[in-house]
Amino acid sequence: MMTGMNTDTCDPAEAAALREIFASRPEAVPPAGWEAVRSFEARHGIVLPEPYRTFVAEICDGLRAGPPYYGLLPFAQTPRDWSPYFAERRLAEPFPLTAAWLWEEEDEPELEARQDAVFEHGSLLLGTDGCGMYWTLIVTGPQRGHVWMIAEHGAIPFGTSLMPGTPGFTGWVSHWAEGRSWYGDD
Repeated sequence: MMTGMNTDTCDPAEAAALREIFASRPEAVPPAGWEAVRSFEARHGIVLPEPYRTFVAEICDGLRAGPPYYGLLPFAQTPRDWSPYFAERRLAEPFPLTAAWLWEEEDEPELEARQDAVFEHGSLLLGTDGCGMYWTLIVTGPQRGHVWMIAEHGAIPFGTSLMPGTPGFTGWVSHWAEGRSWYGDD
């Protein structure tokens, strides 16, 4: 299990790094503000993890162009290609995984219910790279603050040997801002 991130307090160095990355991006959406963030949190029974919480309140609430490929979503939106099958988002329910899971290789009786929980519980959608590949920020459970790729065949955490980089939202943003490959082949 990945640990070591402070998701309760925004590190000034992380906020500064995010401000620098997004200052030069004309496609950046203005920040949502603290009132909108607190209202969203109250409605869903969660507190967004830092530094993402400060990011959407004070720095930027999405990108109209990628990355991810189709842009960084404003914090309260879902991508256009998000399946209506997974329409009900339960952010207060803990995200069920702590390690990568490739369900296409499994045949278990509760597979569908477990997959549904991965798609519906404890994660906020950050954006899509198309073809059913969704970037999510985990907002509840042991992986709170980590970014995961959830796709039709499985779920992989960013910042591990399968998808190298610095874990967390700032690490994920810095990774794509540097133009690096998600899979460590750059």
